[in-house]
Amino acid sequence: MPIDTLTTIEITKEDLKFSAAHFTIFSATERERLHGHNFKVSLDITAEVGDNGMCFSYVEIKQRLRKLVAQYDEYLVLPALSPYLVIAEEGDNYRVEFNGEVMHFLKADTLLLPIRNSTVEEFARLLLERLLEDSAFIQGNGVQSLIMKVSSGPGQSGSATWQHSVGD
Repeated sequence: MPIDTLTTIEITKEDLKFSAAHFTIFSATERERLHGHNFKVSLDITAEVGDNGMCFSYVEIKQRLRKLVAQYDEYLVLPALSPYLVIAEEGDNYRVEFNGEVMHFLKADTLLLPIRNSTVEEFARLLLERLLEDSAFIQGNGVQSLIMKVSSGPGQSGSATWQHSVGD
C-alpha cells in the first residue's frame, strides 16, 4: 500500500504570540472587564512532500507568521463587527458604548478588527484569513489545508480550518 505524500507540519514557536487587551462580550448586557493575554499562535499546515523531502521552507512560514502576529501586539483590540458595541471616533479617541456604558480608548493604542467578538475563535479565523491572502505561498507550495490555533492560556484555545478545494 503506497504512503500518502501529504504531510502535516506543526509550527509552534515561543515568539509566535501577541499581547493584547480585550474584553469578551457574552450578551447585549454582559461583558468581561478589560484585561489582557499573551495570545499564542500555532499553525498546522498540510502540503505535498517535494522531491527534496520537504513541503516548504519552514523559515518562510515562520517569517510570515511572525509578521502577521506583530500587527496585533501591544494593542487594545475591539470587535468592529459586534452587534453590541457602538464605536465612534472622537478626536484622538474611540468612544465605545456598551449597554449604557461609555468607554474612551486612544486610537493610537487601539485596533478595530473585522471580528464579532474578541475571542480566540475569532482571532484564529482572522489570522487564518490574513494568511490565506498570501496566495503565492499557499498555491506555490501546494498547501492542502491549514489549521490556525490561538490560545489565551494553557488548555484554552480556538482554531479555524481551511481546506483546499477545486477552484481555490
